[in-house]
Amino acid sequence: MDWKTFQALLSGVNKYSTAFGRVWLSVVFVFRVMVYVVAAERVWGDEQKDFDCNTKQPGCSNVCYDHFFPISHIRLWALQLIFVTCPSFMVVMHVAYREDRERKYRAKFGEDRKLYNNTGKKHGGLWWTYLISLFVKTGIEISFLYILHRVYDSFYLPRLVKCTVSPCPNIVDCYIGHPTEKKVFTYFMVGASALCIVLNICEIIYLIAKRFVRCANKVKRHNRNMAVQSNDFEDPFNNCNHAGLQELKEKPPAFRPCKSPYRSCALRLEEKIRASAPNLSVS
Repeated sequence: MDWKTFQALLSGVNKYSTAFGRVWLSVVFVFRVMVYVVAAERVWGDEQKDFDCNTKQPGCSNVCYDHFFPISHIRLWALQLIFVTCPSFMVVMHVAYREDRERKYRAKFGEDRKLYNNTGKKHGGLWWTYLISLFVKTGIEISFLYILHRVYDSFYLPRLVKCTVSPCPNIVDCYIGHPTEKKVFTYFMVGASALCIVLNICEIIYLIAKRFVRCANKVKRHNRNMAVQSNDFEDPFNNCNHAGLQELKEKPPAFRPCKSPYRSCALRLEEKIRASAPNLSVS
């Protein structure tokens, strides 16, 4: 299997991932792919040759090996890595679909027009695609751990197994090659898989909590805008300054005669008429 090509494909997912997603990708490559390529393949190798039974009965060793190792660890882990990383390509394909729509939209309406502010930003459908990929990855990890647990009895590899499967003539003792070393690598790969499950769950919680906070802030802004608009339509005569009203209550205004300009003009006109009128009192 060409793991370099596999790594190059997954590197495109890294720029669309969150911090938890980047840590998950690092764990997959460093603690799983690298260990698988460098050490695990050499430890297992052709494990059927190392499976030794104390009988020369034709076909007995093959049948006993198939009975105790129905699925090879190394092939099961290779299949697990492929299935686990495939959901990440859903995000890459969705971003490629967005970029194609953006290109067609600009070609139709001009280069200055935009359909997406950022084609790689996790909003709308891309957010759902990313979240679904996390659920799928978590489900695949749990499924493979369950398969390994059921097939190999809690991931345990004994040194000696007793086989009574036909065509073995009687109870045959079979010995597993490098049992301790294989047990260590089995527990290590199981621990790395469990760590990836924890990281996926943390990323799911982070995405949902971030979406919830964003929706709550949007609702708050909407309510604030509605409150401002309702205040704009209130009666302006009711928008009184309460402090000013309190001051007026404490200090009522003094009642002074109003000096109206119309009254002063009437007084001056009355004085002129009296001055111009004849004095009738003189006999």
